[in-house]
Amino acid sequence: MNNQLRHSFGKEYFSSAYRDYEKQNPMRKLLFYKKLVERVLPRDKPARLLDIGCAFGAFLSYLNPSWTRLGMDTSEYALRDALRRAPGAFFMAADAAFFPLNCAANAVVAFDSLEHIKNLDLASIGIKRMLLSRGYFIFVVPVYDGPLGSVIRLLDHDTTHIHKQPRAFWLKWAETHFDVCEWQGIFRYLFPVGVYLHVVTKTLRQYASAIAVIARKKC
Repeated sequence: MNNQLRHSFGKEYFSSAYRDYEKQNPMRKLLFYKKLVERVLPRDKPARLLDIGCAFGAFLSYLNPSWTRLGMDTSEYALRDALRRAPGAFFMAADAAFFPLNCAANAVVAFDSLEHIKNLDLASIGIKRMLLSRGYFIFVVPVYDGPLGSVIRLLDHDTTHIHKQPRAFWLKWAETHFDVCEWQGIFRYLFPVGVYLHVVTKTLRQYASAIAVIARKKC
């Protein structure tokens, strides 16, 4: 893995860009992600899932422990904690644009990760290689268009966000490489008092500050 990437996402990165990381990832948010996965994968059968940009492994800790849970992140600092949070899961330090193995996953997820990846087309090739035939790819990304676009840009202090794109960009990218099944919007914000807003909507998805997309590997 690139040494620069490994050091870019160390303790200083999280303490500066995401000092309220735990508050920004409350249980109800992670349970929403879990429901996205369970919507497409049978709960009562063994499954294999890869989480790209798994960070501290919180999402994987909510999944069925009988599943094969794989987490990948460039941050070795975060992965050390992930081993504690999600016992039984497997983790690897790797650049998401250069997938190190073929894991034959039923689903690959990327929650707030794609905006960090420089070469998205190369990443799509790796994701498709990771997936079984007709496997699912689920991702969440911030979007910078609509009436809240300027506000999102102002509040975004993460200098590693390479792609500050509108929702149309992400939907076109997804449709180019996968079969898009559905997408919805997410209004989210951590208020100064520590309360985290996380509202999912289909009706107002054109105005939300983030989108969640469920796609499937093409035949």
